[in-house]
Amino acid sequence: MKDKLRSQGWFGKTGKDGFIYRAWMKNQGIPDYEFRGKPVIGICNTWSELTPCNAHFRELAESVKRGISEAGGFPVEFPVMSLGETLIKPTAMLYRNLASMDVEESIRANPVDGVVLLCGCDKTTPSLVMGAASVNIPTLVVSGGPMLTGKFQGRDISTSDVWRFNDAVRAGEMTQEDLTVAEACMCRSRGHCAVMGTASTMACMVESLGLSLPGNAAIPAADSRRKVLAQMSGVRIVEMVKENLRMSDILTREAFENAIITNAAIGGSTNFIIHLLAIAGRMGVPLELQDFDKLSRNVPFIVNLQPSGKYFMEDLYYAGGLPPVMKELDGHLHGGCMTVNGRTIKENYDTTETYNREVIATVDKPFNPLSGVAILRGNLCENGAVIKPSAASPHLLKHTGKAVVFEDIEDYKNRIDDPALPLDENSVLVLKNVGPIGYPGMPEVGNMAMPKKILAKGIHDMVRISDGRMSGTGFGTVILHASPEAALGGNFAVIQNGDMISLDVANRSLTLEVSDEELTRRKKAWKPIHKKYDRGYVSLYQKHVQQAHLGADMDYLVGGSGSEVTRDSH
Repeated sequence: MKDKLRSQGWFGKTGKDGFIYRAWMKNQGIPDYEFRGKPVIGICNTWSELTPCNAHFRELAESVKRGISEAGGFPVEFPVMSLGETLIKPTAMLYRNLASMDVEESIRANPVDGVVLLCGCDKTTPSLVMGAASVNIPTLVVSGGPMLTGKFQGRDISTSDVWRFNDAVRAGEMTQEDLTVAEACMCRSRGHCAVMGTASTMACMVESLGLSLPGNAAIPAADSRRKVLAQMSGVRIVEMVKENLRMSDILTREAFENAIITNAAIGGSTNFIIHLLAIAGRMGVPLELQDFDKLSRNVPFIVNLQPSGKYFMEDLYYAGGLPPVMKELDGHLHGGCMTVNGRTIKENYDTTETYNREVIATVDKPFNPLSGVAILRGNLCENGAVIKPSAASPHLLKHTGKAVVFEDIEDYKNRIDDPALPLDENSVLVLKNVGPIGYPGMPEVGNMAMPKKILAKGIHDMVRISDGRMSGTGFGTVILHASPEAALGGNFAVIQNGDMISLDVANRSLTLEVSDEELTRRKKAWKPIHKKYDRGYVSLYQKHVQQAHLGADMDYLVGGSGSEVTRDSH
């Protein structure tokens, strides 16, 4: 194995070159035998105090290191750009592709034989997986885990309640003082969001893909068993290097289908779609937006978690975690897919049990027969749009109403609470220019806050459409990722106030009731209003980012680079 280790291209050299590589590493107090044929395992760490979800990763990395050393490996921890969804502006999604480049080049340029990815907050998981997929060496993911369920005024709360609290304050039903108290009650432990938001969805995604050890997705961050899983992952990555079990052996088309089916059953975040498409693009696995609808359509919603259901990630863990969920889906899944522990996905879930049927239902008696995701088509979104039926209001899943159009986010903020705004509960709110290019990064503003005068009627949902995204903790009859986005001047760009829009989720249609001739006339007169950036990464992003239906990756990052160093000068 020694001769095959990638790291020996650095540490196995004799003469001046080997001397330089080893000598500088030895200033950290590392003995010589560590460099003599041990598998070098990189721990790719997104720890940052600006990423609160990942703030416990220094400690988690120590558990991974113990496992690597125990198995005869040489652990080396390295940082990469960390994306904290809660703080970073304008949106962490703008920097997902940049972070993936950091990961890819950090792995490819350094003497590592395998890598453990430490990720938790929303974009840290897809960015790390995308970057590692492009290099394609043995890789294993360890998620940070969800925080403990919040407790406020005698009831359970979570990040999904942010939207409810906001509406309650605006409607005069909750005081600012109570809101301040709720802040500390909601985020009371280490970890990422406690619901099936994007972070939890990403943890379920990597487990259903086979990239993590079984049980990874649901163990709470504060639970000591999270550290145990991290240590076991350190042991296993050394074995994976010896077996040369790479990402391409795991991330097959069938594995991607398993992830899509699982996501539908758990009511996962709509952001799952955009991230999985990007990962598939890096692996060279053909995957299209329509695949998500085709594979999800007959999959019932069986995991009763907020925002689509009642419970929390902590409850999912106590009910058995993700493996018994996948066991319920056995008839839908490709059981023979290989996973990082060297066993098939079916072998991993086959002997597991469900301990709480209030949390994990059966396929025969689901909590909701509607799948977690639906892909809409029509002249309003020629390349597709996304809706999460399980989080929508049933009476709005077939609806026709007049468009109330906001040209950009500033227009929305300035007018949404104007008493003179011409709308009622049957109107359809349309927000433009918040797509990948139009509002660089495609922020999570699609679940627009309701107008005050509608809230005053006691109504808390309307049909809302945008070319942006929505937080995985959000809910409502919200249509997202309309493609092509308004910044490109397609049909979505020329919707006008008063246009009739028809939604029919059962038939997967989203129609702008305007003639082709009129749309053509409008498009000829259309002029872009989005800001164009002329320097740095954002300029590069606007010029090269793909549309949402392709995963919003950079066009020049699709595919892989391989593990060979760009040019070895030594």
